Amino acid sequence: MRHACSSRKVFGIIALMFGLLGPADARQANRRTDGNELPRVFCLIPVKLAESKARVRHGDPSSQKDAGLQPAMEKLRTEADEALKAGPFSVMDKKQTPPSGDKHDYMSLGPYWWPDPDKPDGLPYIRRDGRVNPETRTTDTDRLAFGQMSDTVETLCLAWYFTEHRPYAAHAARLLRVWFLGEATAMNPNLEFGQAVPGRTRGRDIGIIDTARLTRIVDAIGLLESSDAWTSTDRSGMRRWCTEYLKWLRTSSHGLGEEKQLNNHGTWYDAQVVSLALFVGQAAPARTILEQVKSRRIDKQIEPDGRQPRELARTKSLGYSTMNLDGLFRLATMGQKAGVDLWHYESADGRSIKKALDYLAPYADPEKSWPHQQIAESSPTGLFALLRRGSIVYGDERYEMLIEKIPAAEMAGDRTNLLWPRD
Repeated sequence: MRHACSSRKVFGIIALMFGLLGPADARQANRRTDGNELPRVFCLIPVKLAESKARVRHGDPSSQKDAGLQPAMEKLRTEADEALKAGPFSVMDKKQTPPSGDKHDYMSLGPYWWPDPDKPDGLPYIRRDGRVNPETRTTDTDRLAFGQMSDTVETLCLAWYFTEHRPYAAHAARLLRVWFLGEATAMNPNLEFGQAVPGRTRGRDIGIIDTARLTRIVDAIGLLESSDAWTSTDRSGMRRWCTEYLKWLRTSSHGLGEEKQLNNHGTWYDAQVVSLALFVGQAAPARTILEQVKSRRIDKQIEPDGRQPRELARTKSLGYSTMNLDGLFRLATMGQKAGVDLWHYESADGRSIKKALDYLAPYADPEKSWPHQQIAESSPTGLFALLRRGSIVYGDERYEMLIEKIPAAEMAGDRTNLLWPRD
């Protein structure tokens, strides 16, 4: 009961900080009693990050709740040191040129589309769900580079936050400038040519899933804000780029088409729009979309028993079920900032985020077989972050008991230990 009360108290505090107060009051409320500013993040919880940072510095490595922090911190440092050597990345580096003739436009190929072996030129491509065509993961287009840039920036910004080692912040800022801000290197704020299919289309609505990592980049920037490596010019430039991309998402034919998707694509469209809206200070539309998540996403995607039928229909059903729930978790976390409680929402017939978690949770046990199609290898560690967040939000120790069934060696260096430390 203590955990449940604690989680509801945290929800109330954060909703007050980010949803009900004016900007000046929210900034004041976002300061800890020691005067230090909490990071401006939206898919993460500022107070949990601050708690984790304090425990890394002063915690007891032998205690059960702190046991995973030091290994995770050591792994993060190692990865950040490697990240210092990566990049910079730019849309200008791709080998192909988009149909617009402008390399500043992002382009990618649909990952599950392959040349037709019965056609001399392979056109039009044919779909093989869940089977990734290797040519979609090359430097010919931008998907690989965008993923590398996003992962590298996130690693460096997290390492900066926990260590305050300035080279991490400086390189992260450089990578962001090159991808988003540099006149000669920046990506145009649109995804007109995302997930093209040779012989069929030069860009699709569902290509917008390619930029799902923007939710992580927005939070990474929030961690970077405390460094002088990220300047006022950078801040204004990034805000301008995100404002323009947000407008494209909400008004373009591709954006409006993706918004109507009823599976993980619709979830991650909402997650991007809400994250960007909160980042650029558009709280009202963010709150509206979050309220609509109840009827548009939860009611339509989750059955009363917790199944996600549209994800279970895929050839990688466990991966897609986990991915979609992660998007809903991110929306629920952002809802805390906007005063919209998605964590505890339940439809009249019992559909809820928690039911979806409860359906997936038992499969964290390596001894329990997933009963649906999953053509790619999966690890129970994929459920670790969802279970830990569920444990924190719902105060349900059953989730921690299931985490204990995952081999400890597989979780020791997992960032979940740092981002969502155990209460």
